[in-house]
Amino acid sequence: MVLQLKNAVPSVAEKIYNVFQSAYKVEALLIKASHFPPLSRMQHDIVRSNALFYGFYCESTLAGVIEIKVKNKCLSIESLTVHPSYFKKGIAGKLIAHALKSHTYNKAVVETAVANTPAINLYKKHGFSEYKQWLPAHGILKTAMLLELN
Repeated sequence: MVLQLKNAVPSVAEKIYNVFQSAYKVEALLIKASHFPPLSRMQHDIVRSNALFYGFYCESTLAGVIEIKVKNKCLSIESLTVHPSYFKKGIAGKLIAHALKSHTYNKAVVETAVANTPAINLYKKHGFSEYKQWLPAHGILKTAMLLELN
């Protein structure tokens, strides 16, 4: 079940943080990143965020989180994480689908590491296509993906 999360509530932010940390540690290994910026994000950063957070619950456990922003008819997926205990259960896809159907937008964008093939394939499955690559200062080659509505 997907529910909007009240990230400004510290106990909720702590649950989001825990999912982020667990998932991002696995992603850092996958993309062979010795320094992975998302792992530096702290609980207080989540509390202060003005993004929208949605969580996928398996019974009473927060299993996955999608963080989005919608501005000027553009939906931006800021983060998408699934706790490793819940990998390969379709949770990330359900979170993407929920975000895309719950908001009005003309285009949706997301960025991920070029080496994160599972994420790229998942976004492609939902209609996104790659449109640029670049190397930020942190040294992890990234790709931007776009979904445009007609």
